[in-house]
Amino acid sequence: MTAITREQLTIVPANQASWQDVQAVFGTTDYPGRCYCQRFKTAGWHWDLSDDERRDRLREQTHCDDPDSPETSGLIAYLEDEPVGWVAVDPRTAYPRLRGLRTVWSGRQEDKADDSVWAVTCFTVRKGYRKRGITYALAAATVDYARERGALALEAYAMITEPGKEITWGELHVGSVQVFEEAGFTAVSRPSKRRVVMRLDLGGSG
Repeated sequence: MTAITREQLTIVPANQASWQDVQAVFGTTDYPGRCYCQRFKTAGWHWDLSDDERRDRLREQTHCDDPDSPETSGLIAYLEDEPVGWVAVDPRTAYPRLRGLRTVWSGRQEDKADDSVWAVTCFTVRKGYRKRGITYALAAATVDYARERGALALEAYAMITEPGKEITWGELHVGSVQVFEEAGFTAVSRPSKRRVVMRLDLGGSG
C-alpha cells in the first residue's frame, strides 16, 4: 500500500466536518464504530452506555456541521474529498476517566484540573486507508491545533509495540510511541510495561 503524506491530507477541526463524514471514518462494524471515542470521555465504564448513547455523545462533543462553533473534540483528515481519519484532542480536563487512571498519574505530581494541559487520546483511521501513515499526520496536526488554542503542553498515553507481538486495533487506538516521537513528544513516565506517557511542552514556542 502506498504511504499517504501529511501534505496530501487536509486536516480540519471536526466541527467543520459533516456528521456523515465523521461516521464514515468510524464505520459501523469494528471497534471504532462501537466505542465512538467515549473511553476517556465517560467518567464510568463507557460500555455501560448503549451504542446510540455513545454515538450521540460523540456527535454532541464534535459539534460537527457547525463550522462557527468555538468547541469541538478532535480533528478529521481528508484525502481529497474522502474523510479518512480522526484524532481526539481536547483539554485534559475534558476526559473525566483520565483522573483515576494509574497509567496516567503514576509517579507524577500534577494539578489534574490544569486546563492548559491538553491530551491526545484516540485515533481512528477509516477502513481501506489504514497502515498508510495517516496516524502520523494526525498526531503532528494536534500540535499546532492545541498551541493555537492556548495549550501550554500536550500529552498522550501511547502503547509500546514489540516486534512479533500482535496488538489489536482496539488496543492501539491511543497511538504508538513511534507516532508521538515523530511528532516531537518525549517520554515523561512509564507507568506500566506497555504504556508510556508522552508529552510536548508548547509554552513560549510561538
